[in-house]
Amino acid sequence: MIVLAGSGCSFDEASRNLLELSHIEVANDLVRAVCDEEGRSVQQWMKQSPEPAKVFAAAEGVVEFSTDGLKINTVDGWREIRQSVINKRMPGLSVPPDQWDNRTLDPPTARIAVCGIAHCDLIGASWERMVRTLGLPKDIAMSVIADGAKWIWDQAARRFKSPNVEWVVDVYHVMLYLFAAAGALEAQAAEQWVGKRVIELIEMGGPKFIDHLNSTGPPDPSPDTAEAWAKLLNYLNDNRDSLWYGERLAQGLPIGSGLIEGGGKNTLARRLKINSARWRVRRAERMGAIRCLQYSGLWETYWDSKMAA
Repeated sequence: MIVLAGSGCSFDEASRNLLELSHIEVANDLVRAVCDEEGRSVQQWMKQSPEPAKVFAAAEGVVEFSTDGLKINTVDGWREIRQSVINKRMPGLSVPPDQWDNRTLDPPTARIAVCGIAHCDLIGASWERMVRTLGLPKDIAMSVIADGAKWIWDQAARRFKSPNVEWVVDVYHVMLYLFAAAGALEAQAAEQWVGKRVIELIEMGGPKFIDHLNSTGPPDPSPDTAEAWAKLLNYLNDNRDSLWYGERLAQGLPIGSGLIEGGGKNTLARRLKINSARWRVRRAERMGAIRCLQYSGLWETYWDSKMAA
């Protein structure tokens, strides 16, 4: 009860809620201490317990991996805590390019989330550990969906060595660069321009789309647009082999990272970024571990296994 209360709101509020709802008087410092100790236990359980692998193996669907980070306030300044998720999902319906943003994908049949504040090499190592803990085969077919940051691709290539891994840049991050290039246009014109470019990208694939942009040029001749246009082309060129959206739409597979974006906001940000929160790194990671346990649907499994021991 204390961990559930303390992982959903501030420790002060959790203390008040426990008294009001259960007539249990627990000081906020005790709520903090119990959550911290249980968070450490959750971290170990996620690494050592066979239960996450059982849940994942029993689920149906294709495997996806995604990762994203958010800044939190720590005693050492603002740091990025990165959430990483491996999930399974059943493919959706095949849709044409002009319907890419209107389809509804099924929710995951299973998802396992972890988080950490660390150098990219240690974050990458945690991905490799997830794969090993879940017992996934070395030749696993998997989609890696991310924002296109070079370090993510570098780490993913080191950790996921199967030839069946497909790299996918989140289409919404591409749209951010497209909107920046259309920034000098009026809002409606910019939206129409970006919408057309996205459909062209889906139809052509990355390399042909880049050639197409080079031949057509930016939407207006202003200096600001020229700078944004150069950034757009650089971003697309860096990720030219991760932009095969048409093929994925035809297979009913995701082309955006909505799962990890929403997961980060609803899982980590909702607790770690509350007003006036300032964390020690280890405590933020332990609270994040509790939130990831809940997000993974393993809350009851964790407590059942702990009571059984």
